[in-house]
Amino acid sequence: MTVGRIIETPDCVAEGAAWLAAREPRFAEALAVTGPLPLRRKKDGFEPLLGAIVSQQVSVAAADAIWGRLREARLTGPRKIMWAGDEDLRACGLSRQKVRYARALAEARIDFKELRDAPDAEVMARLTEVSGIGVWTAEIYAMFSLGRADVFAPGDLALQESARLLFGLEERPKDRAFRAMAEDWAPWRAVAARLLWAYYRHAKDREGIR
Repeated sequence: MTVGRIIETPDCVAEGAAWLAAREPRFAEALAVTGPLPLRRKKDGFEPLLGAIVSQQVSVAAADAIWGRLREARLTGPRKIMWAGDEDLRACGLSRQKVRYARALAEARIDFKELRDAPDAEVMARLTEVSGIGVWTAEIYAMFSLGRADVFAPGDLALQESARLLFGLEERPKDRAFRAMAEDWAPWRAVAARLLWAYYRHAKDREGIR
């Protein structure tokens, strides 16, 4: 298997957004109110994956605050995580469970460079082998740190709520149904996610993703 389209520049995002708007009228409506979508590319490696773990099941504001304290304490690298005491990590705002996850990530010694050329399914499989990295965390890493254009995160609550609002659904689509719904948005599902997050910000006046 080969790696698909990689999102590298704002032009890539704009191309995907135009494709989606032409295919789905509701996306065109959303794009009209959100304006150009953000690139949201991050570097790859240990730090952004740790950041994704920090963001699990907390608000964007809470995740930003915790991450800020970790950076201030210089606890964002694998060696520093391993050397730090639990109380140091807890003082930054990590739960006991996330302290375990951070240490598991540090111990995993993932070959991040090798992941750059791995197919999406292989990226998901390798990352989710690590305790604390679930499908959502792996998808977020693939989208933002690896730039995969056709990865989606149907378990994300902000995406579910945005889809409910934009498509006039009675309730938030559940993970499996949402994943099936998103199949129509291939090969630009990661841009569809960006558009839904942007629409969520417009509708709710708050960020849905870091």
